[in-house]
Amino acid sequence: MWPWGHLAVAYLLYTVVTHRRFGRPPRTIPAIALAVGSQTPDLIDKPLAWNFGILPGGRTLAHSLFVVALLVPTVVIVADRLEHRAIGVAFLVGYCSHLLADIPPAVLSGEFAHAAYLLWPVLEQPPEEPVAGIIDAILHYYALGPYEWVQFGLFAVAVLVWYRDGTPGLELVSDPLARRFGAQS
Repeated sequence: MWPWGHLAVAYLLYTVVTHRRFGRPPRTIPAIALAVGSQTPDLIDKPLAWNFGILPGGRTLAHSLFVVALLVPTVVIVADRLEHRAIGVAFLVGYCSHLLADIPPAVLSGEFAHAAYLLWPVLEQPPEEPVAGIIDAILHYYALGPYEWVQFGLFAVAVLVWYRDGTPGLELVSDPLARRFGAQS
């Protein structure tokens, strides 16, 4: 899944939870933690596999449920100690939604080998075509098929919902820019 697909899935899931549980849209800092969490597995695995050759594939270490089993209690404990549980939970929602969103549609037809990354290193990941870095991945590795167009659609829906929610997180960028360039309040 592309980065914007992961962001869309995470935001749509998180906003439903916050609206149902708290009767409000996501708050700024948790929304940013959610966005970071939704990208983290790829920010770890893809460079370590594609650029440095340390991992055998772009969905291995940080995409493994074994890492999640260590990550979830660690983030919850740290977030509780810092008295920012909502931020930790938002990060984890983004992170875990990334792993689920990476499960390809082929799994629905019984091709479970494509989800073997969830149990890496116990299960070997299906072989990937070699990728010579992120630019090569964008140009050659990913295709624009129906699955990718669904992701664009999800992203469009997520942007509309984010706008309806009051664009949480945007003020951290827009307010300093307005002050920097002398815009009147």
